[in-house]
Amino acid sequence: MPTYDYRCETTGEVFEVRHPMAIDISTWQDLCDIGGFEAGTTPADAPVTKLLTTGGVISNKTLKNPEAPPCMSGGGCPGRCGI
Repeated sequence: MPTYDYRCETTGEVFEVRHPMAIDISTWQDLCDIGGFEAGTTPADAPVTKLLTTGGVISNKTLKNPEAPPCMSGGGCPGRCGI
């Protein structure tokens, strides 16, 4: 399941949430429900914005070897990934 970053426009905080691509999140309440966050004092109808990130999806067809590079499996990138 993909991971997305959202910014609450009221507080400026950024939250990371995993959810199916078909789900559309546009309010703080939506984000809290999907992410399991406490709503706190932020208004439920406060807008949230999905942030554009570089994502961590790499197709093994584009790599010379079929294994995921170290930077995609928790290790550091040795600088030879080509990404």
